[in-house]
Amino acid sequence: MATDSDAATGADEREAITVYSDYVCPFCYLGRRSLSNYQEAREEPLAIDWHPFDLRAGQRGPDGEIDHDADTGKDDEYYEQARENVRRLQEEYGADEMALELATDVDSLPAQVVSVRVRETAPDAWLAFDEAVFDALWLEGRDIGDRDVLADIAAEVDGLDAGVVDEALGDDDLRERVTEMFDAARRRGVTGVPTFAYDGHAARGAVPPEQLGRLVEGV
Repeated sequence: MATDSDAATGADEREAITVYSDYVCPFCYLGRRSLSNYQEAREEPLAIDWHPFDLRAGQRGPDGEIDHDADTGKDDEYYEQARENVRRLQEEYGADEMALELATDVDSLPAQVVSVRVRETAPDAWLAFDEAVFDALWLEGRDIGDRDVLADIAAEVDGLDAGVVDEALGDDDLRERVTEMFDAARRRGVTGVPTFAYDGHAARGAVPPEQLGRLVEGV
C-alpha cells in the first residue's frame, strides 16, 4: 500500500509503519497503545507515518458540519458490541484508564486539520501533539473538536504554541488538503481504521503487538 509524499510525517529516514487513523475512533487509540507496546519491544526504532481518516465522512453536509441525524446504518446492537470490544481491548492492552468507550458526538476534523499543520511545520513536536490529542479525548473526556481545547493541548507541547490552532483552522486551503487526504485513503482501499500498512501489506483493527511484529518483520 503506497503512501504519498504530501502525507509524510517528516519522520526522517528511520524505518516507519504507516498508520491510518481518526482521533474519535476508540480502536485507533487502542491500536496505538498496541503499536507503542510493539515499538518498546523492538531493538530498532519504528517511526509512525500518519495518515488522517474521517469516520464521519458520510454524515458531513456540504459545509463540512456533521449531521447527527444522518442514517449511519449503525443501531444500538452495533454500538453495544463496539463497547464490549473496547472493554476487552482495554484489559488486553492495559488501557483501563480510558474515560470513554465511544465518542459518537465528537467531531475530529478540527483536530486532524491542526495535526496536519503541526506535522508539516513542527514535525519534531507532532508525535507529542498527536498523543496529547488522543489522551485529551480518551483519558480526559475532552471535546477535541473545540478550538479552545486544541489550543490548550498545543500550549502544553514543547515546540508549539496555542497560535498554531487558529492558524490551521483559519486556513481553508489546508482544510481542503486534509479532505483530499481522507479521499486519498479511501482510493487506496482503506475502508476502516485503524489500518496499519508496511511494505505493501496491511492489518486492520486494533491488532495485538505480535501481529504488528509479523506485519513489519514478515515472520
